Amino acid sequence: MRTMRSFIVRPRLALALTLAGLVAACANTRQPAPVEERAVSTRPAQVALNGAAATPSPAAASMPVAEPPKSGADNAGKPGYYTVRPGDTLIRVGLETGQNARDIARWNNIDNPNALEVGQVLRVAPPGVDPNAPSTKGINAARVEARPLDSKPAAASAVPGAAAPPSTSAPPLVAALPTLPSATPAAPAASARDPDDDVNWAWPANGAVVGGFDESKNKGLTITGKAGDPVFAAADGRVVYAGSGLRGYGNLVIVKHNATYLTAYAHNQALLVKEDQVVRRGQKIAEMGSSDSDRVQLHFEIRRQGKPIDPLRLLPPR
Repeated sequence: MRTMRSFIVRPRLALALTLAGLVAACANTRQPAPVEERAVSTRPAQVALNGAAATPSPAAASMPVAEPPKSGADNAGKPGYYTVRPGDTLIRVGLETGQNARDIARWNNIDNPNALEVGQVLRVAPPGVDPNAPSTKGINAARVEARPLDSKPAAASAVPGAAAPPSTSAPPLVAALPTLPSATPAAPAASARDPDDDVNWAWPANGAVVGGFDESKNKGLTITGKAGDPVFAAADGRVVYAGSGLRGYGNLVIVKHNATYLTAYAHNQALLVKEDQVVRRGQKIAEMGSSDSDRVQLHFEIRRQGKPIDPLRLLPPR
């Protein structure tokens, strides 16, 4: 009997131990700690997305930050800036904007002038000048336009024989209206002349003009002559370029006369001046030739703030 009972008790004990082990295993698998830790670790990221001022999690801190936009691209199309086009060089940019190519290189920290990229935005105004600020001409024009508006009531009362409007009548503007037709019109204010326009121009060569100005086809005058004929500076100024680095112009001299005007002398056979050299009106600066041209000629341009204009408008009559 004892043996029989021991056989019966032992299986029950084993079964109880087995069930206890299963319960413990289930209890271990239902621990919520990992789930709670994951929820806590994601809260900072969620708070950051919602804009709360919380310290970002290490994961959020390691995320790549987008680079701020380049300042040059933001200035594309604005006054005082130039966007590089295919085929542009610093010399051409200087010619198109009326600036010295070396100044442009310095203003934009360009070490290699041959490394321009299409779409690159260059500053073509001195750093100390705000190209977006209204010019002095614009300020003066605004004042001239405002002057008649401010002086209308005074002009009406100043007309001889005109009765002053009673103070108890309609508002001053309405009371002044009937007297406006009889008021003496104010003389238009003379527009301020730009001192840069006072340039004493001279012809750059003695030959005949065989090609006139055409904004789309010929940006200047074509003057014929013989190889070696003298080419003269059209006005006092400083040489900002002397070389052959601009395709289509051959041996080229560019003279800057002031902040507004520059002149270009192309296709020479010899250059007699150097960059930064001061030249005087009528000084021989080159010899006429046919470099980068099919015949001997001088291509002469006058540019106002980089824009080509008809030289015949400024050169004295022959």
